[in-house]
Amino acid sequence: MSTARPDTTGIAIRRARREDVPRIAALIMLGAPTQTMTRAEIEAEAAHPSYLDAFAQIEASVYNALFVAEQAGAVIGTFQVTLIPGLVSRGRMRAKFESVHVAPESRGRGIGAIMIAHALAFARESGAGMAELTSNKARTDAHRFYVRLGFEQSHEGFKMVL
Repeated sequence: MSTARPDTTGIAIRRARREDVPRIAALIMLGAPTQTMTRAEIEAEAAHPSYLDAFAQIEASVYNALFVAEQAGAVIGTFQVTLIPGLVSRGRMRAKFESVHVAPESRGRGIGAIMIAHALAFARESGAGMAELTSNKARTDAHRFYVRLGFEQSHEGFKMVL
């Protein structure tokens, strides 16, 4: 078994920009556990203007930050951090990590760990005392990844499409 570390040279984490939106949307669709669309269908869907509208709302919110991982000028990963004020634990703020995705061809290289480390640092710097995330039950590789990073599967999650 090789003990060589994956090459993460030149990985940069930065705030997403408007021009990143189609690539971010495509990464999210590529990471869906039931993804059946072709690359061309994904690219066509990712160009829908509703994604730009959603980005504008995220960008305008003081409680949301959308990031990308970039290498050699290409966006290869994405994640969103939402800060949630609350009354639990004397008003401890929570950071929720959403839409954590790495391009299929870039997985297994340590990029996800770099992204989560950045998300945790951002959460701490923003005053959050807890980080949480949800992951589709079908994404068992992602679950093992999050546990390796120190997350605990402490709750059951529930969703309802409105």
